This record gives sequence, structure tokens and C-alpha cells, in this order.
Amino acid sequence: MEEPKREKPYQKPSGERRGLVLVYTGEGKGKTTAALGLVLRAVGRGFRARVFQFMKHEQAAFGEHRALERLGVAIEGLGDGFSWKSKDLEKSAALAYAGWQKARAELLSGAYFLVVWDEISYPIRYGWIPLEEVLLALKEKPREAHVVLTGRGMPKEILELADTVSEVRKVKHAFDAGVPAQRGIEH
Repeated sequence: MEEPKREKPYQKPSGERRGLVLVYTGEGKGKTTAALGLVLRAVGRGFRARVFQFMKHEQAAFGEHRALERLGVAIEGLGDGFSWKSKDLEKSAALAYAGWQKARAELLSGAYFLVVWDEISYPIRYGWIPLEEVLLALKEKPREAHVVLTGRGMPKEILELADTVSEVRKVKHAFDAGVPAQRGIEH
């Protein structure tokens, strides 16, 4: 048993408020879910948010797509699906880079309080999106804009630049026990 804390465990920060770079990485389930939780918080406060998914295809209609569309949040698949399903990796690379151009432009436009670059670590690691371009966009983003990057194996340069990094660690996963992905949970 643990006693509840009776004193505030931290001092209120005295720094300035500004847009943050947030990263969710690691081998566990929940990176996209955490990013979408921030979208819900932002939209709930009346802010504009935009979501780009680098590995989902443009016709994707997963649960998050359906829910965000109902909330008026644009979510867009920029990729060709999982790389191991691709019939043409050159096409996948071209889609990723074209999607990157769009996702970068939307962040730099300043039109959104929060922009999510979901699963961006993969096209960066595959060499489809130059790491240097991503780092530059993060440095040039509007001061008040927040950006979330997700994906396994996020490059260390992004981790170093980020304001907040959370690593989602897999302790146990139903898929490893042979349980397939399920609609509404999609693992």
C-alpha cells in the first residue's frame, strides 16, 4: 500500500508558454492513441488540429478516421500501407515524400494549434523522408504550434530536439498470443 501524496509533488514552472514538439515512440501499443488523445484535448478546447498518417493509405477508414471526421478534424493517410504489403517500394517512397511536403506545409502554415505526424519514424528510417528536412521543419514551425511525431525507432536527433518524449514499452501484447487485431481496438 502507498499513502496518498498530501503535498504538491512539483513546483509550478515559471517558463514561457509555447508550442511543443512531442514524441511517442517505443515498441508498445498506444503511440497513435496517445497522439489522438491530444487531438481530442485540443479540439475540446476549441483549437484546430490536423492529423497525417504516413503509413496508412489515403482511402483508410479505421475507427480513428471515422471518429475524427465526425469531430471535423481532417485526418489523411499519406502512404501505401505497411511496407511488407507494398508491391512497389519506389511508389511507397514517392507517396511518403509527397505526403511529407503536404504535412510540412500544413505545420508551417500556422493554421493549426496541433499537427500530428503519425508513424513518421518509418519513412524517415527508410530514407524516404530526409531527417534533415524534418529537423528543419521542427525548428521553423510557428512558435505557438504544437507537433506530435509517432513511431517506433524515432531517430535520436528528433528525440534530442523534442520537448517531451514518451516511450511506450510493450510488457505483453495479445497479438503475441495469436489474438488477431480487432475493430475498435485495432492492435
